[in-house]
Amino acid sequence: MNQKLIRNFSIIAHIDHGKSTLADRLLLHVGAIDERKFKNQLLDDMDLERERGITIKASAVRLNYKADDGQEYVFNLIDTPGHVDFCYEVEKSLRACEGALLVIDATQGVESQTVANFYLAIDNSLEILPVINKIDISSADLDHAKLQFMEIFNFDDRDIQSVSAKEGLGIKELFEKVVAFIPPPEGDESAPLSALIFDMKYDIYKGIIIYVRIMNGHIHEDMKIKMIHMDKEYTIDEVGIFKPEATRVKGLHCGEVGYITCNVHETREVRVGDTITGTDNPTAAPLAGYRHLNPLVFCGVYPVNSKDYLSLREAIHKLRLNDPSLVFEPETSQSFGHGFRCGFLGLLHMEIVQERLQREYNLNLILTTPNVQYMVYKKDQELMHLECPTELPDQSVINKIEEPFLTVTILTPVEHMDGVIELSKRKRGVFVSSEYVSDRMRIIFDIPLSEVIVDFNDLIKSITRGYGSIDYKFKGYVEARISRLDILINNKVCDAFSCLVHKEHAYEKGQALVTKLKDLIPTQLFEVRIQAVCDGRIISSAKVKATGKNVTAKCYGGDITRKRKLWEKQKEGKKKLKQIGNVEIPQEAFLAALKL
Repeated sequence: MNQKLIRNFSIIAHIDHGKSTLADRLLLHVGAIDERKFKNQLLDDMDLERERGITIKASAVRLNYKADDGQEYVFNLIDTPGHVDFCYEVEKSLRACEGALLVIDATQGVESQTVANFYLAIDNSLEILPVINKIDISSADLDHAKLQFMEIFNFDDRDIQSVSAKEGLGIKELFEKVVAFIPPPEGDESAPLSALIFDMKYDIYKGIIIYVRIMNGHIHEDMKIKMIHMDKEYTIDEVGIFKPEATRVKGLHCGEVGYITCNVHETREVRVGDTITGTDNPTAAPLAGYRHLNPLVFCGVYPVNSKDYLSLREAIHKLRLNDPSLVFEPETSQSFGHGFRCGFLGLLHMEIVQERLQREYNLNLILTTPNVQYMVYKKDQELMHLECPTELPDQSVINKIEEPFLTVTILTPVEHMDGVIELSKRKRGVFVSSEYVSDRMRIIFDIPLSEVIVDFNDLIKSITRGYGSIDYKFKGYVEARISRLDILINNKVCDAFSCLVHKEHAYEKGQALVTKLKDLIPTQLFEVRIQAVCDGRIISSAKVKATGKNVTAKCYGGDITRKRKLWEKQKEGKKKLKQIGNVEIPQEAFLAALKL
């Protein structure tokens, strides 16, 4: 394959700006998919992606395009997610490319994630081709979108492409621009093999399918290879490309993107970012891998049935294959037994992982209240990384606690600026700066991570009527007044509801949890007392009354002492039940606590 005829590029954009629709249209245009078999979000092969209308996993596909100059070009296209929780997927994909299509919606213009993805592409030294999508919509403002592209990113007017992915307008011109604008891959076909692993997935028959980009040399079936970082050697069983369905080929050459299988079934033996080389003629140095991303949100994941623990462990290991940003370690809870403490990049990431475990591996799970990681400095100079609320030491041995802060960038129409600033301050934010970006305001705040992850994005959307957008990056740790909030049910701590909160918000959080649990815990044969405790004080309390049973129903007339005797007997029985009885807490109660 002539390297000069290869183009490797990614599609990057803010969420809902039309990346997947554009990818579908490019596939249709070159005939990679039959019109009869075509369906929307073709590259989004997970049911979850279709239901939510978002891309979760990056997808790679090969297209053959005959250009106006008569040459037949090979395009390796990688569609990426837009949501900030999946920025790691974008980063993985960009490392396998030479260029990127930066797409914006003609009706909404440049959003915060557009800016973040632009700088991500710049960091990976990619050529960026600006594309304005949805030009067929009546409310599209093409001139304004072009102006934003030129003002914010300094793009040349001649390079900006206007398309409608839905109607197919401007797609032919876009293909020609990709050929002219995005450079072919560099590399030496005769050099020793070096290939980057940029993604993986598990197949029950073939084992782990490894997505590779060949940087130097070539790869073929039956070749003996070595994973440099893991120091493992294998023989290649199958080499293939995606068209978009997996198609077997004899080999992959320098600059190409495809997949290999080596009959590897053990998930710990392969990792994303590793370098593949030949055992006979190895490369001198490995390729630069991926930066290690620290999880921002932590929670406990437990099987409802304790017998499913081994199945959960296997499922999490398989899921981590194509999601290296998922972090986990075994954990034991008094309430739920054995499970895992998992780290996620955000709440949406947590939801997606939970749903994938439940759907793809048929597991019934309970998730505890999400927390962030705190730094606890003890008086004996020991530093403790605190993720689980139950591990918080006594206040008498703590010198100070620091909580993680984010630098949050908010893009909003000018008329909603006051509401956005007010919300940010209510979330304990510290104002950094504000500036005009075209006709909108870019406002930057430093806000505690614990305040951002839950509902900040939703509140910004409602305040700005959907026109605001946020992007965030980790800033560091700042000292804060943090306490543990415990929920007692009949004087027993239910560790699933324990959480770390700022002292200012402890009362309202405790009251909200107690009120919710009072409504959700079903009546038992004995009285149930629910209490919220913080710093040794009960800050909120409620009771679930015992279910009534008419023990005197069979007494027709007779002496009142007979009835009193039965009532006393019932009272003693309930007292005994209260001591030995366990309160059943329904799954809805844990879900409600998550939403709070």
